[in-house]
Amino acid sequence: MKILASVLTVAAAGAAVISPAAAATASTPRCAPTRPATDFYAAGRVASAPIDSRCTTIAVSGVRDAARPADTCQTFLVALLSADGRDPTYTEPVRVCSRGVIATGVPAGTRFRVLYEVDYIEPRPQSVRYMVWR
Repeated sequence: MKILASVLTVAAAGAAVISPAAAATASTPRCAPTRPATDFYAAGRVASAPIDSRCTTIAVSGVRDAARPADTCQTFLVALLSADGRDPTYTEPVRVCSRGVIATGVPAGTRFRVLYEVDYIEPRPQSVRYMVWR
């Protein structure tokens, strides 16, 4: 797994969250929220369907375990997808409770997936609901 550290910086868990919309400039489209569909489960992580970035910050909010609504914390990371089909580049995992920034410095227009680490797989893999600000 490749981890991109020189272009992306990941916010520390518990850091203050500034509206991702503030990261948009006149040359980039306004950041917008999306609730991505789940695409697959592999190696203890659930991945979203591919998402197009609209701003340079990726954040999640409304984090909630569907089976255990009181659980609002999860570990997320971002898989940056290459246009030419090469392997994705991953950010470092970030623990988020309710809402938080998971990556910054993302070039506008980049396609990515949001992944979260599952806490349990029985009787089926954990399902976490969240909104992505991109």
